[in-house]
Amino acid sequence: MSQAARDQRIGDIILDLQNISLAFGGVKALTDISFDVREHEIRAIIGPNGAGKSSMLNVINGVYTPQHGEITLAGNKFTKMNSRRAAEMGIARTFQNLALFKGMSVLDNIMTGRNLRMTSGILAQAFRLGSAEREEIAHREFVENLIDFLEIQAYRKTPVGRLPYGLQKRVDLGRALAMEPRILLLDEPMAGMNIEEKQDMSRFILDVNEEYGTTIVLIEHDMGVVMDVSDRVVVLDYGKKIGDGMPDEVRQNPEVIRAYLGASH
Repeated sequence: MSQAARDQRIGDIILDLQNISLAFGGVKALTDISFDVREHEIRAIIGPNGAGKSSMLNVINGVYTPQHGEITLAGNKFTKMNSRRAAEMGIARTFQNLALFKGMSVLDNIMTGRNLRMTSGILAQAFRLGSAEREEIAHREFVENLIDFLEIQAYRKTPVGRLPYGLQKRVDLGRALAMEPRILLLDEPMAGMNIEEKQDMSRFILDVNEEYGTTIVLIEHDMGVVMDVSDRVVVLDYGKKIGDGMPDEVRQNPEVIRAYLGASH
């Protein structure tokens, strides 16, 4: 999809963070940070190690509660968010350090992402009673389609722990997508990958955004990937925002070059 077509698809603000400050004891992780995310865009958060990127993701999905600031999600304002509420409101997340069930199959791992969508009780699920059985069939069909989308059909019955790292990352993405999120948080999806795996993951991120219409907030260290896939980029350094804008604007920002780009070149 061309950049002009992508720009046309981007909608209104779906997530707005205002004056977010987070500290652990006397250590400031985030200081007075504000930025927004628009529906259907890919919004990158970049910065050196220790800049506060993962802390910001943890604030968005309710793992951390900021001492100051306000989050507006789909028109609803919160000073406190918790993980359950974030998930129910359509936020899903992948993790830098994979949190998959290594002894379970690819199919069963991705099925765990459907838990919030299941309406039948535990007993009905255990004994596969009437509506529970029909519901499970529908959920499995949804997951099988995701497995096709992510091109991991050959591994659907394979225990995840036996898969190469790059494929495990795809399973993690599939599990998050199984929640049918409005906003998908990706925490360094390319970490530890070789060039070919990064190219594949970049393609899947763009496809998720274009085919499912999913809004994506992305942390990534690979600047080439960030500049290629992102619509807008926010830059953090030592817990403060030092840049925000289109990839080309951020690339040319002297403060960003000093803090981040300069360090890698």
